[in-house]
Amino acid sequence: MLNRRSLLAATAACALPAAWAQPADYPARPVRIIVAFTAGGTTDILARAVSQKLTERYKQNFLIDNKPGGGGNIGTELAARAAPDGYTLIVNSVGPMAVNPSLYKKLNINPLTDLVPVVQIADVPNVLVVHPSLPANTIEEFIAYAKTQPGKLNYSSTGIGTSSHLSGYMLSKRAGIETTHVPYRGADALNDLLAGRVQFMFATIPSVIQHIQAGKLRAIAVSSVKRSRSMPDVPTVAERGFPGFEAGSWFGFFAPKGTPDAVVASLNKAVNDALPALEAQMVREGADPVGGPPEQFGQFVHKEYEKWKVVVRESGATAE
Repeated sequence: MLNRRSLLAATAACALPAAWAQPADYPARPVRIIVAFTAGGTTDILARAVSQKLTERYKQNFLIDNKPGGGGNIGTELAARAAPDGYTLIVNSVGPMAVNPSLYKKLNINPLTDLVPVVQIADVPNVLVVHPSLPANTIEEFIAYAKTQPGKLNYSSTGIGTSSHLSGYMLSKRAGIETTHVPYRGADALNDLLAGRVQFMFATIPSVIQHIQAGKLRAIAVSSVKRSRSMPDVPTVAERGFPGFEAGSWFGFFAPKGTPDAVVASLNKAVNDALPALEAQMVREGADPVGGPPEQFGQFVHKEYEKWKVVVRESGATAE
């Protein structure tokens, strides 16, 4: 069964006004779903799983269109500039929506106003993973070791200003350890960690869970407030002496500003209805289903923007 948060949110979503009932003629043709990242990543995996359920429900194809680049900005701008008719959507994440507006000096669009929230798919905690060569099995041991190696431990990320980068920055600052950030583009961040060329990383659980299970990486802690249902034996950073530490990823559907409310409501209900059938798969792969009404997702996105704006400013991270 869905957790209490998800169940309540899904129930709320079903109690929409009658005026927001599903449009009789939508969708009348295939729907394009932009993913602003490469195929095989967490955003892509979640988008494809939900899109398949939407295809089954509506009897129309919901087709994934990967448009990576610019830290997610290219695909996000493409979606924002699309016709607001419900036939172009985007599954997006914390980076392009909540971090990039502060990270980039100039964006061609404002994702917070040029896209409208449809529904949150999932929360995906980051997990602090270390190469097995490090003599650390707990976060306490990791911090103690790092303090004996000032400036010598390198952590990889999928790019400047990404959740993986800022999670590493936040822990280093809170723990008082001196580490070196090494930004990558895409999968090389994980590949170099697996090869031992960098020592640790905050990664989304779906991207590393198989490596953890195979013993190629060691999970130290997760970045969510509560433990992940995917890895219940791994403690949170917060419970290990850093209260309030929260630096996870999240994913959801957005539509171009001006998309009819009835279409947004129809898609919202369809995704909420699909999540229970996907729950076991999502949890197994490292994601916690969420769901809920568009308004709840919109409020959440704006809170995330305010939170990450402070972290970006403190970190001094910038991107062109």
